[in-house]
Amino acid sequence: QVRLVDAGGGLVQAGGSLRLSCAASGKIFSIDAMGWYRQAPGKQRELVAHITSGGSTNYADSVKGRFTISRDNAKNTVFLQMNSLKPEDTAVYYCNADVVTTTHRLDHYWGQGTQVTVSS
Repeated sequence: QVRLVDAGGGLVQAGGSLRLSCAASGKIFSIDAMGWYRQAPGKQRELVAHITSGGSTNYADSVKGRFTISRDNAKNTVFLQMNSLKPEDTAVYYCNADVVTTTHRLDHYWGQGTQVTVSS
């Protein structure tokens, strides 16, 4: 019923930048919180950044000052601007969203993931 498609990953040198995007589509009534998580090989998935429907944000300590999350509510899209990238930022990045569907059901959805690789 609802699909999240994330994109924008790639290979970048340390110190470089990438911008991830995640677009939600389908039977959407409204979207509450949206966020980005990442999972590196052999590690658990961790929260990177989170944004509420009102625009309040929070970040993992490891990315504060380097990453910025934003959203376009009209387009049901969330972004992650990543600057000053480090090799330890290498991971698969997943977006997620708390979506209220047109049947007024609240569910949690995930994107398919996009690979970010930072070379030293």
